[in-house]
Amino acid sequence: MNMYLVIDRRFVAFMFVSLITNHIKYSETAINNNMESNSKSLKQNQSSSDNFLQASHDDDKTFDPNQCGLPKGHPLMECSALNYPCIKCTYDMSCLYGEFSNATCDVKNGVECIGSRQFQRQFMCRYCFLTDQWEHDCMQKTTCNSVQLRKLHKTNCTVHNDVLCLGNRHFAKNIRCNWTRGSKYFTALILSVTLGGFGVDRFYLGHWQEGIGKLFSFGGLGVWTVIDAILISIGFLGTSDGSLLL
Repeated sequence: MNMYLVIDRRFVAFMFVSLITNHIKYSETAINNNMESNSKSLKQNQSSSDNFLQASHDDDKTFDPNQCGLPKGHPLMECSALNYPCIKCTYDMSCLYGEFSNATCDVKNGVECIGSRQFQRQFMCRYCFLTDQWEHDCMQKTTCNSVQLRKLHKTNCTVHNDVLCLGNRHFAKNIRCNWTRGSKYFTALILSVTLGGFGVDRFYLGHWQEGIGKLFSFGGLGVWTVIDAILISIGFLGTSDGSLLL
């Protein structure tokens, strides 16, 4: 009996020591993984920062002074009237967001102008990706669907040359799909109401297969015609290529 008690005690002690050892190993592994994860995160942040700084200097490498000049026969411009990319400005990074501040701008080498090549220009303290919609241009993709109004797609945007702002002048932004091929909303609606029974509205929107089916079924005996008229009127049915109806 005593021998069994000794064996049980030894077994319990062995299991207890094993649990503690496994817990220590697991803790060390978790700490190492956490350190590796933090190290990778720091490297990624450093890499993205380097890419951002590199992108901000790419325009200087590809800059052509000839694009800043006026046609032959015209007088030279005042240096203070030049805009990007003919000038390079230094900003006060401690400016208050949304408030106006002064930037020190220098005319780039190779650009000819009249007056001082260094001047002050007022700007609103904000990052370029926070500029208003009319202050930057974005590339419109023709692969998105304008019928899905709530769906956004990512595209590249560039700030206007006369706008001064902090950060990179080229940035990515999520915008609504609003590209068009010139199809008219009211034309599609009128065709659906008047000639919808022959599938003309579907042909106009580019839905050829449905248009043929609608033609030979006489608009689904009128039911399909009514449904399409409702779908077009509420904007749920659009063009086959996803372009916006004007």
